[in-house]
Amino acid sequence: MLHSITVHGARQHNLRNINVEIPRNSFTVITGLSGSGKSSLAFDTIYAEGQRRYVETLSPYARQFLDQMERPDVDSIDGLSPAISIEQKTTTRSPRSTVGTVTEIYDYLRLLYSSIGVPHCPVCGTEIARQSQTQILEQVLALRQNERIMILAPMVRGRKGEFRKELEKLSKQGFVKARIDGELHALEDPIKLDKRKNHSIEVVVDRLLVKPGIEQRLESSIQTALKLAGGLVLIAGVNGDERLFSENLACPNDGTSIPELEPRSFSFNSPYGACESCNGVGSKWSFDAGKVIADPSKPLLDGGLGPGSSSSYMLASVNEGAEVLNVDLATPFEAFAKKSCALLL
Repeated sequence: MLHSITVHGARQHNLRNINVEIPRNSFTVITGLSGSGKSSLAFDTIYAEGQRRYVETLSPYARQFLDQMERPDVDSIDGLSPAISIEQKTTTRSPRSTVGTVTEIYDYLRLLYSSIGVPHCPVCGTEIARQSQTQILEQVLALRQNERIMILAPMVRGRKGEFRKELEKLSKQGFVKARIDGELHALEDPIKLDKRKNHSIEVVVDRLLVKPGIEQRLESSIQTALKLAGGLVLIAGVNGDERLFSENLACPNDGTSIPELEPRSFSFNSPYGACESCNGVGSKWSFDAGKVIADPSKPLLDGGLGPGSSSSYMLASVNEGAEVLNVDLATPFEAFAKKSCALLL
């Protein structure tokens, strides 16, 4: 391993064929009079060559986001690592764009994490283990007693395409319905999907009431769903509560299941890896009552409201809300019950 960066014959701008040796893994300061060539050596020679080497390793797609730097006028530079420097412009780039995404480093990291990462339960922190069909059956029987459920096989999860052949094949196999993008569809009806959008297709394998004596039918349905969806089965209750079970990965303590790790599991640009609160953007909008209520000691329509108090739409909305909630708008805002305040705002 080289212990220094060696520059031979640097002639960029006002440099006069100089040779420099800079130690690696240390903080080096370049000093000199104005015009002596400090910036020409540091930025226009050493940094420019480091970034040029890095950019050359990227795909044409990534290169369009990076400034292409010309090779500096120098004989050779040894011991130099590729360098990265990106100017972040929020006016032209998506808030999802980061140094990692633009330079494609993030793609390699996602692949690395999905390949060698060890999943842990998000509830208790225990290492996730594979779950057998018998364990899935036992958990459904224990958690869903006297509840009507749907057994779904999630065959497509956030993938683009029309999936016409797949849906026709399912219909021929005897399946009647499928939940597509959250809505139930009869498979015998023509279903047209936008091939440019991501879709989720969950085949309805069975509907039943979990009760004593249903074990054999439930086991058979779970087995069918696992086979169709490659080891996944989704149990949906009539109350909207759903739980994903995996024959591959599940917590041995509380049964929390997760799908097989994929690169998209670590991507904030995918719904399967993004934060549920901010959808991967890194920030979220929230309501600040303090910026709407100018004076809580006054009635809303008599000096209580701040910005927007003169808006006809705002006034109509407040009056309509007060009528529905049976609230007297002549009352000072601070005298309202907490529930009324929350509903009005």
